[in-house]
Amino acid sequence: MQTTLKEYIPEKAIPKVLELLQHDGLVVKVKQERKTRHGDYRRLPNGKHQITVNSNLNSYRFLITLLHEIAHFEAFKNYGKAIKPHGIEWKRTFQHLMLPFLNPEIFPVEILPLMAKHFKNPKASSDTDIQLAYALKQFDAPNDKTFIFELPLHSTFKLYNGRIFKKGLQRRTRFECVEIKTGRLYLFNPNAEVEILND
Repeated sequence: MQTTLKEYIPEKAIPKVLELLQHDGLVVKVKQERKTRHGDYRRLPNGKHQITVNSNLNSYRFLITLLHEIAHFEAFKNYGKAIKPHGIEWKRTFQHLMLPFLNPEIFPVEILPLMAKHFKNPKASSDTDIQLAYALKQFDAPNDKTFIFELPLHSTFKLYNGRIFKKGLQRRTRFECVEIKTGRLYLFNPNAEVEILND
């Protein structure tokens, strides 16, 4: 486990993470990229608990995702299965787990204020925190993806599944985008990652 984790999380975080993972019934697996989620937690039929995290995440996002899923495990263990997946018990557990990691030895100084703000009331996904998601993206390996909020109005973009859209106006928090093929209107989060197409 330790050698695997060393590849994915900041070095100074390793001892604390290993401490959190010292449960007989907890299995952590690193998976290929999944477009719809960064990680997940499941209670397996055999009574064990499994956490999966995507291998393509940068080390800071990987650590946040891993702790997010460990918080699901801890909340389940401490409060039982009747709790809401991202309810108050999970939020408090996640905050408690995250606190020792919020220091400049582990996270870059420029991210820390955004993380402190986010963890006052953590959301089901850090991706919904636009500022934090954008700050974390700066540490990704270079790729051809752009956030929707960065695209010019009326520009066309492609999703991972090949569907093509045109960006429209912002409606409160999300952007109206029209699918070119069907003419149907969809709402996109500002920090959905897409591939811009040259008109």
